[in-house]
Amino acid sequence: MATAKELKELQPQELADRATELKRSLFDMKSKHNTGVLDSTADMGKARRDVARCLTVQRQQELASAKAGKGKE
Repeated sequence: MATAKELKELQPQELADRATELKRSLFDMKSKHNTGVLDSTADMGKARRDVARCLTVQRQQELASAKAGKGKE
């Protein structure tokens, strides 16, 4: 689990890769949950929050770069 502060230091592509990886692990957890193999359902919530955190930081970076680009005109 990474904090938003740690995620803000990553490049946009790294953020996208991490979000994709977390989505994949969340899918695996859902499959395990459906078959009754998942040890802790709390991990699913943590993974969902991590995905949301990655996407939020990614969007903040997009808006910051758009704002910086708009100021050059």
